[in-house]
Amino acid sequence: MSIRNKDELKSPPIYPKMGKLVYVIDDEPDISELVSLNLIKSGFSTKQFESGESFFAEMKKSLPDLIILDVMLPDSDGFEICKYLKSDANYSSIPVIMLTARGTEMEKILGLELGADDYVTKPFSPRELVARVKAILRRENKEVVSTKILIGRNVEIDQQKYEVFVDKRKVDLTSSEYKILCLLSDRKGWVFSREQILDKLGAIDKGVLDRTVDVHIKNLREKLGNSGKMIKNIRGVGYKLED
Repeated sequence: MSIRNKDELKSPPIYPKMGKLVYVIDDEPDISELVSLNLIKSGFSTKQFESGESFFAEMKKSLPDLIILDVMLPDSDGFEICKYLKSDANYSSIPVIMLTARGTEMEKILGLELGADDYVTKPFSPRELVARVKAILRRENKEVVSTKILIGRNVEIDQQKYEVFVDKRKVDLTSSEYKILCLLSDRKGWVFSREQILDKLGAIDKGVLDRTVDVHIKNLREKLGNSGKMIKNIRGVGYKLED
């Protein structure tokens, strides 16, 4: 067989073996392609979507390990999609990173209130985004040492199934709320600063540090009902959990 072009001798690019699946939802093909390429180079599998409709159609077939979600889509509002995902027991445990061209503090707070695990403002560094994806998935993959934790008389954490029950009734928490509850319950009575809690969540952007933690705690207390009173605010320091 003759080789007419020296370029034919060049080997194709070798990427790492495909690993965890990341869905990228953005109506700007250049951004979606750039994000996907960098994720693939880091060993991830990706699927790209330009609309909320195509994304949800695929969700019925297979679930990703993480979702990168643009705030503004042609047929949907990214905040509404995030809110829906985090309120549905079938999807609430899937981490979500929000993308937006607007980086106001209120938008970041809104995304966190709706359960987003992280928030990235355009323009952004693809390497930084990949680093955030890895950090979130590392937290998700940490080995669970014990199976169940009992808090007080009526709150139970099943670490094997990543589920929380209040009075035997399952409570749907976001991944961030779940991690905070596990952190506080691991050392009952200990006071954790907002910085320590944020480090547990793996957040890189600490620009809205106090509000970020306070929003998660507020939502967690509400979901735990009367049991939420066990989470105490130590003014000027942080939070602790007491039976």
